[in-house]
Amino acid sequence: MTVEREPADRRSPIGPVHHVGIVVRSIEKSLPRYGELFGLAPDAAPQVLEAQGVRLCLLPTGRPPAARLELIEPLDAESGVARYLAQRGGGLHHVCFVVGSVSDELAYLATHAAELIDTAPRAGAEGLVAFVHPRTLDGVLWELTDARGTNEVR
Repeated sequence: MTVEREPADRRSPIGPVHHVGIVVRSIEKSLPRYGELFGLAPDAAPQVLEAQGVRLCLLPTGRPPAARLELIEPLDAESGVARYLAQRGGGLHHVCFVVGSVSDELAYLATHAAELIDTAPRAGAEGLVAFVHPRTLDGVLWELTDARGTNEVR
């Protein structure tokens, strides 16, 4: 007999960590330092997410499925990342976790008083994503992804 998981039923933790987002003023100016200090290099050319007003560059920290660093550069002064950079400067922006279903996780979180930035999944760099507001957990912005990209973990 198969029992379907109800949105309010948390049987296992989310994860693993997919990536850690870091806001930078310029990907090109930041990359040499990541290489020099830690030997990190992008696994692909930076990509643009027009809908979010950002450019992204992923730096593997080991063999897949190891978490990556995601350098995030705002494209214009109007994006949320640009506002973040203006208010707080560069640095840690968010932590992203792999989930089996972004929709199911959003439903679960909504029933447990989490403040959702996204109430439905949206396109991300490597699959569907959604964000949970930092007020939900100690000032940390959480991203959820179904990780259909290169370091997929299921």
